[in-house]
Amino acid sequence: MANCEVFALKPVLELEAHQVREVLRLLLHTIIFQRALGPVKPVERDSELFDVTWVECGDSEVSKRVEEKIGQFHSWVQKNPGKRGQVCLSFYEKRQRQSWFSTSEERFYWEQWLVDIRVLGPAPAEFEEQQAVAASSLRAQRRQRAQAAIEGCLTAVVRHVNEKRDHIPPVVSASAVTFPFDITVAGDSGPGFGLDVVRRMLQHTNPPSVLH
Repeated sequence: MANCEVFALKPVLELEAHQVREVLRLLLHTIIFQRALGPVKPVERDSELFDVTWVECGDSEVSKRVEEKIGQFHSWVQKNPGKRGQVCLSFYEKRQRQSWFSTSEERFYWEQWLVDIRVLGPAPAEFEEQQAVAASSLRAQRRQRAQAAIEGCLTAVVRHVNEKRDHIPPVVSASAVTFPFDITVAGDSGPGFGLDVVRRMLQHTNPPSVLH
């Protein structure tokens, strides 16, 4: 679909393993809330790990789906320490396709958000024991960098949402979460690995195999 806008949030988020769930939660919910044009009931959330507040749609089904995909990504992280992974949030509209003898429903993707995450390994045990002060300083530096990167991503979300509007399809739903969405996860398979997922989704109207 030529009119699909793809936003790759930068920089790559370098996080410790225990930070992954919360960071994905605040980013995904922020994007979904920005695209929820219906009568939502905003719910504010304060991060327990960072100095960040975000807003959710207050929809239990949305939260359930987000948590499910975050869990899938976290499982991948645990099996692939040190590698870079990606989460892709895609919005689409449903269209009816009429053939000679039947009618089928197709998905036309019109917007995708790519979040790249590299999980940092813990400091070596001997480093922790022999240089406790240095280890504490390292963790503080990592947290500061992550805080800055998260703030940059959130700012980019708001900027993209405000600047890019021409590709949004007509609103035909009265539900709070106006547009249906998919969330996919992918692992590092070399340079440009995330683009492979995007290409597959744009070339096929059905959900790609990575979703199943």
